[in-house]
Amino acid sequence: MARLRRRTCVIFLGFLLLVFIVTVVLKTHAPTEYLPGARKLFPHINGVENKADLKSEQTKMDDPLEAERDAKLEAMLNKFSPPNYNLHAFYYIWYGNPNFDGKYIHWDHPQMPHWDAKVAQAYPQGRHSPPDDIGANFYPALGAYSSRDPSVLEAHMQQLRTAAIGVIAVSWYPPGLKDDNGEPIDDIVALLMDTAHKYNVKVAFHIEPYKDRDETSMFKNIKYIIDVYGGHPAFFRHRTTSGKVLPLFYVYDSYLLNSEQWAKLLKHTESSSVRDTAYDAIFIALMVDEKHKRDILTAGFDGLYTYFATNGFSYGSTHRNWESIGTFCEDNNLLFVPSVGPGYVDTSVRPWNFQNTRNRINGKYYENALSAALQAKPHFISITSFNEWHEGTQIEMAVPKAGQAPYLDYLPNRPAVYLEITRKWAAIFGSERQRWQD
Repeated sequence: MARLRRRTCVIFLGFLLLVFIVTVVLKTHAPTEYLPGARKLFPHINGVENKADLKSEQTKMDDPLEAERDAKLEAMLNKFSPPNYNLHAFYYIWYGNPNFDGKYIHWDHPQMPHWDAKVAQAYPQGRHSPPDDIGANFYPALGAYSSRDPSVLEAHMQQLRTAAIGVIAVSWYPPGLKDDNGEPIDDIVALLMDTAHKYNVKVAFHIEPYKDRDETSMFKNIKYIIDVYGGHPAFFRHRTTSGKVLPLFYVYDSYLLNSEQWAKLLKHTESSSVRDTAYDAIFIALMVDEKHKRDILTAGFDGLYTYFATNGFSYGSTHRNWESIGTFCEDNNLLFVPSVGPGYVDTSVRPWNFQNTRNRINGKYYENALSAALQAKPHFISITSFNEWHEGTQIEMAVPKAGQAPYLDYLPNRPAVYLEITRKWAAIFGSERQRWQD
């Protein structure tokens, strides 16, 4: 009996040893974070992070509506062309209506008088009266919307993805400040960025000439933007040729400050400079006149853009000048960002400004501008604009509508025609840019 008990104990100990060896071997060969799909197959690995994932998955199981929404969004995103992050569209969040803002904002834009009082007498003055009478020559498919309306931001992101636009440059004023016809808008930015992130669209900032803008307030506001929004996944950053990954800022009407003032902010040699600090960035100046090229270089900017959609309005916006501007930028290590537009008409708010109107010619004007931009081999292309309705530069969907004065429209084309043209050229730009780099 004693021998039998010893034999049983040996067998039992051998079995325990076998279990221990098998356990060690399995742990040794378990997938790690470096193996594709490891976390999905083995959610217990790296406990803390994966517990959050499990909780998220459990939440989706508990909320079938959320899971359904996520599935629909993913299916929608899969239908879009990939976003081109070298294609930027100027975007405005200054619109309001009674449902979200208590009143109409910007849609009731005044008709601005000509600076010559004698000329001004020949043209109408006063404010527009939305929703049927708005301060624009075209009428938006979404109506006189509010930029605070989440459904509008969702619709805009879908249109941007339809166009394969990867970055919006949002018109921005510091907290509490506004343009002459609007209200403060900084409190809309967080919702805009959240919505953009859902659609894999990035957000850059187009800094407007706010009151008392100088090099000191610019440093303060760059710091504010990066501190408040820089951690958001939708915040746009670009990898420079030196390998740095930096935010990008467009600076509208940059020529209002002289080169010496800008240099204090932008030159490495200045003690008050943002360079090589946590607030360093890529700063893109507006070039209007030819002389601005040298001013921009002297000031320490990283590049220049042309903004205006009227071919011939300024030296910078004239298409035939883009190749030479591009050459200047290449020779001086500056980024060149030509701004293309589908047309221009602002006579709803500047009734005397017929000479700057540019007919869309059913999309031909836009395609000519895009073609001219590509000839200059730019680093980025900017679009003026996604939704600057007052100046008739929008590529956002518009619809026919009767009014006191007949609105223009995109007929005989569809409301999405300029989104579709943009998508076509986004692909061309992407392939051309790859060829230039090769």
